[in-house]
Formats: sequence, structure tokens, C-alpha cells
Amino acid sequence: MEKTFTHIEAGKARMVDISEKPDIGRRAKAAGEIMLSEGTLKKISSGTVEKGNVLATARVAAVFAVKRTPDTIPMCHQIPITSIDVDFEIGEETIEAVVEVRSVGKTGVEMEALAGVSAALLTIWDMVKSAEKDASGNYPHTAIRNIRVLEKVKG
Repeated sequence: MEKTFTHIEAGKARMVDISEKPDIGRRAKAAGEIMLSEGTLKKISSGTVEKGNVLATARVAAVFAVKRTPDTIPMCHQIPITSIDVDFEIGEETIEAVVEVRSVGKTGVEMEALAGVSAALLTIWDMVKSAEKDASGNYPHTAIRNIRVLEKVKG
């Protein structure tokens, strides 16, 4: 079956003007999870992953991603980040990453929280990919899923 594609003309892109908005406290919390094999989860819990401490490295990656969000998402404003919290919960088949970001500024921080979660989960995958590969080099069990905003608060 032949696929057909519709051409969409690229329109003008611009950042939203937030100059007239007041500076107020803002907070957002996002989460997501990575599915891993039981053996990989045991290696992470016991600290025996070849590349090192998986969750400590993923925590640093999340912080970097939050701080660099405007560098990777073109229409995001550079905003003053006042706090970043990164937590992980290891389940039976998954690790959940939760990132909370705070700011005092003119725009929300949900994109920063989502970027932090995404970077944390991708870092986990990178650090355990040798343990997750099957004989053909694929990842039949590994998946990143359910990345979402849990909460967005302003004021």
C-alpha cells in the first residue's frame, strides 16, 4: 500500500511576547517511566551497572536538561530556575522519574519539567542498554512511556 503525504506550508514561528506579564512564583511537576527487564532493575538497585551509578547520573542529566530547555525547544523562553527536584521510584518492571521545577517569572515551567524527565529516562536507557539488548541487538522489553505533566501551579 502506497503512503500519501500532505505538504503543510511552514508558517511564521515566533516566541510569545510575555513582557507585560508579572513575575510570579511558578511550579510544575512531570513524570514518566522506563520499562526494563528484572535483571537490569536488580543491577541498578545493587549498583552493579557497568557504566556506574545509573540514578545519580540520570539525576544530573535531568538538571542539565531543565537548565538547557530553551536550547532544545525553540520557542521556550529562557527563565530563571529557582529549584529542581528529581526523584526516582523503582517498581517491578519500571523506574519512574519525577521532576519538579520552580521559578519566579513570567511563564510556566512545565516544558522544563518534561525535558528533565525525558533526559533522565534517556540517560537510564543509555546506561543500561548493553544489559537490555537481545541477541540481535534490539530492545524488545525496553520502552519509555507515560511522560506527562502531573501538576502546574502559578501564584
